Amino acid sequence: MLLYVTNYLANFESAFTVFNYLTLRAILGALTALVLSFVIGPRMIARLSMNQMGQPVRAEGPVTHLPKAGTPTMGGALILTAIVVSTVLWADLENRFIWIVLFVTLAFGIIGYVDDYKKLILRNPAGLSARKKLFWQSAAGLAAAVALYAMAADEVSTSLLIPYFKNLAIPLGMLQIAVTFLFIVGFSNAVNLTDGLDGLAIMPTVLVGGALGVFAYVTGNVNFSGYLDIPYVAGTGEVLVFCAAMAGAGLGFLWFNTYPAQVFMGDIGALSLGAALGAVGVIVRQEIVLAIMGGVFVVETLSVMIQVASFKLTGRRVFRMAPLHHHFELKGWAEPKVIVRFWIITVILVLIGLASLKIR
Repeated sequence: MLLYVTNYLANFESAFTVFNYLTLRAILGALTALVLSFVIGPRMIARLSMNQMGQPVRAEGPVTHLPKAGTPTMGGALILTAIVVSTVLWADLENRFIWIVLFVTLAFGIIGYVDDYKKLILRNPAGLSARKKLFWQSAAGLAAAVALYAMAADEVSTSLLIPYFKNLAIPLGMLQIAVTFLFIVGFSNAVNLTDGLDGLAIMPTVLVGGALGVFAYVTGNVNFSGYLDIPYVAGTGEVLVFCAAMAGAGLGFLWFNTYPAQVFMGDIGALSLGAALGAVGVIVRQEIVLAIMGGVFVVETLSVMIQVASFKLTGRRVFRMAPLHHHFELKGWAEPKVIVRFWIITVILVLIGLASLKIR
C-alpha cells in the first residue's frame, strides 16, 4: 500500500524512489511488525486475561506444566495482526504470491481461531473435531495448491528441486498439487505439535521464515539466481517482505512468550504460521530445504506418529511422552534447557539449508 504512495511522491521528490528497493521494504516490514507486537501485545494479553481465555493443561502431561493453567492463549492473533498489517503496508499488492501466502495464513488462522474458541469460550475440551479440522485444512491447502499450479509459468515451477546438486530436479506435473498440499497442511500441523513449551515453536519459525526470505530474494532476482545457479521464478522476491514481517512479528511475540510465558499462541498462531512456512517453501521451490531447516518440526511430528503406531501395534511406547519435547522433560531436562537446545539445533539446520545456495 505504501509502495504506491511513495511511487506517487517520487514524482515530486526523487528521494522516495528508495522505497522501491525490496530489501528496504523488507527491513521496514520486519520493524513494523515488531513495533506493532510491542504496542498491541500488552493490551491483547490484558484483554485475553480479562475474558478468562486461559490455557487448559492436560492432566496426563508433565507436572511442571500444571502452573501454566490459566495462562492467556490465542496470542497468535497478535502475530497474525502484525504480519498482515506489515505485509499490506510494505509489499507490492499486485504480486500474486503475496496474496497466496496471505490467504493461506489467514485461512489456517481462522481454522485455529474456531478451534481455540470452542475450547476456551465454549468450554469444549475437544475443540474443533479432528475430522472437521483436517477437512477445512485440506480445503484451504488444496485451494492454494491448485492456485499455485495454475500460476506455474514453466516446468521449474512444477518440479521438485534436489538441493546440493546442480540442475537436478524431478518433474512432477500435476503431482505438484499433492506436494504443495502436503507441505502446507503438514507443516501447519507440525508447528502446532511443536508448540508445547514456552517459545519452543516461535523461534524456529522466525529462523526458518527468515531463511526462506533469503531464498525468496535470490530466487526472484535474475542476477543472483543466475550467479548461484538456482532456478529463477519471477515475482518470488516480493515474498521476502512477508517473511520479514513474519520474523518481526515472531520476535515481537517471543518477547511475551519467552519462559515463563505471559501468553501462548494457541492454534490460531501455530496452524497459520506452519501453513505459511509450507506455502513459502513451495513458492521458492525449496520444499526439501524447508524440511531440512524445519527439522525440529519434522522430528516432533514423526515422534507422535511413531508413538501412536508403536502403541497400536505392540502396546508399547517408544518415548516417555510425545511430542518429543515432552520426552526430554520427563527425562529430567528443565523446560528452558529443552527450548534452547531445540533452538540451537534449528540454527544448525538453517545454516545447513542456506549452504545449499552455494554447495551444488
